[in-house]
Amino acid sequence: MCGIVGYIGHREAYPIVLKGLQRLEYRGYDSAGIALYDGKDLKMSKTKGKVADLKDRLESEISTNGTVGIGHTRWATHGEPNDVNSHPHYSNSGDLVIIHNGIIENYDALKKELKKRGYTFKSDTDTEVLVNLIEDVILKEGVKLGKAVQIALNQTVGAYAITVFNKTKPDELVVARLGSPLAIGVGEDEFFVASDASPFIEFTNNAIYLEDGEMAVIRRHKDVKIRKIQDDSLVDPYIQELQLNLEQIEKGGYEHFMLKEIHEQPNAISDTYRGRMLVEQGLIRMAGVDDNMERIANAKRFIIVACGTSWHAGLVAEYIFEDIARIPVEVEYASEFRYRNPVISENDVVIAISQSGETADTMAAIKLAKEKGAFAFGVCNVVGSSISRETHAGAYTHAGPEIGVASTKAFTTQITVLTLMALKLGKFKGTISHSDFQFHLQELERIPEKIKKALESDKLIQEVAFKYKDAANCLYLGRGYNFPVALEGALKLKEISYIHAEGYPAAEMKHGPIALIDEQMPVVVIATKKGHYEKVVSNIQEIKSRKGKIIGIVTEGDEEVRELADYVIEVPETMESLSPLLTTIPLQLLSYHIAVMLGKNVDQPRNLAKSVTVE
Repeated sequence: MCGIVGYIGHREAYPIVLKGLQRLEYRGYDSAGIALYDGKDLKMSKTKGKVADLKDRLESEISTNGTVGIGHTRWATHGEPNDVNSHPHYSNSGDLVIIHNGIIENYDALKKELKKRGYTFKSDTDTEVLVNLIEDVILKEGVKLGKAVQIALNQTVGAYAITVFNKTKPDELVVARLGSPLAIGVGEDEFFVASDASPFIEFTNNAIYLEDGEMAVIRRHKDVKIRKIQDDSLVDPYIQELQLNLEQIEKGGYEHFMLKEIHEQPNAISDTYRGRMLVEQGLIRMAGVDDNMERIANAKRFIIVACGTSWHAGLVAEYIFEDIARIPVEVEYASEFRYRNPVISENDVVIAISQSGETADTMAAIKLAKEKGAFAFGVCNVVGSSISRETHAGAYTHAGPEIGVASTKAFTTQITVLTLMALKLGKFKGTISHSDFQFHLQELERIPEKIKKALESDKLIQEVAFKYKDAANCLYLGRGYNFPVALEGALKLKEISYIHAEGYPAAEMKHGPIALIDEQMPVVVIATKKGHYEKVVSNIQEIKSRKGKIIGIVTEGDEEVRELADYVIEVPETMESLSPLLTTIPLQLLSYHIAVMLGKNVDQPRNLAKSVTVE
């Protein structure tokens, strides 16, 4: 989950590394640290807390001179978040310094062996064990840093992305990855290392993405040399041209990234269907589906694997695929799927959904599915990510960078891609009529403008947020396509405001959750006109009779729910299958405004990180 940044070249490293850490702080913000080499001395400063805390401390502690530097922002795994456990970590000699993202699972056994050899440890981290293991290999084997890293990593079990520097060989950095992303920016006589490309986008558009099980030696004035960790074989570097720009990763005048990303959804959805959905011709073009149509359309079932918000998008997709394409669908938590010995056959299609394309559990689920002969299809947002490379085919969402930890535009663009896929399959299989297919395309094309209309309820939503910001609990209810939206709305509130919230199918309320309802309980009910409207209205009446506080998400012009609810928030009318793209908007804004009013860190909620690259 952590963020890694490194630089070696002709510029001052400190401002590059510091800015890079600020851009990667969405990956973890329990602690932060930087190590710099000025040509003579290796200096380090680190602290519990955020990058801003590090900046204040570092500039008073050490000189910031030097053209080599590495930095780290941490999401704590081994060892509590404190100054000592923060990265970087020195080896016992002080010659080596390392930053690490991931988990070394056999660190305890390695630590005991190293202690027998006289090594001491200041921290509780697995990372300090790894840097001392590398040093031990150098001393025992008499090898250079690159070879020592390779030998050491072949003794470890787990996942990692690492950057190692040896002050006795100051013209090189050694990096490696297994299960955690790592990019190398290639400039003119300079190199950058980072967990993603955002830290170096203003310096170079050229990047090398290491594959799992690869390491690289990066030397000044030389080409990057990449090898397989396991067998030492050479790999030809593939330099990609980045499609990212600096403007996309700045706040653009918004107070928070989350608010910016909520308001970006009309454009993000347009970008996702642009070039794929040709309304006038009545066509959908998706290369990942077109090139594998027989395999996908003839599948006995789809298995969707995902985590968090992506899992909720998968639940919406279950309704869409079964309704439009008449294909049986199972939606699985990737973390459970990979460990429960699932029944998978070569007739299955496994659809993996992930914003980052790096989610560890989802990656493992893909590998398991492929081993069983299933066809793996990826839906992710980050071009060149691990999932996009591991799957047989896939489709990008084109949401643009999502920095806020609580996903918003990822959710709606994932639903958009999966809707296009279902419509294309339905047309191919003949399970949707031409007129219905055309109507779906026309209505999907209108969704961005309808989201803009839904965003106009912001002031009303702020009023609702102020009214209920001090609630201890909240219940979210929906039916059909909007049941997953209820789950997603509850997740958003939990993530950024820390208010306990639960999402339920509305019909299940009387099978337990109704016991929680009293005059202190806000209940958010999604009650759009399409679908099971009358049934949901009955559920609202049950809540009102128990004095619950009702916030209705309704279709424009609704009067029946208005008579019953304490507040109603309107969204434009659309067809039932597309309604989640609209009903989720007020729920995102509600959670955002409650969190702001409570003084919470909206973009960096406690204990969370954007990309979950560890188990």
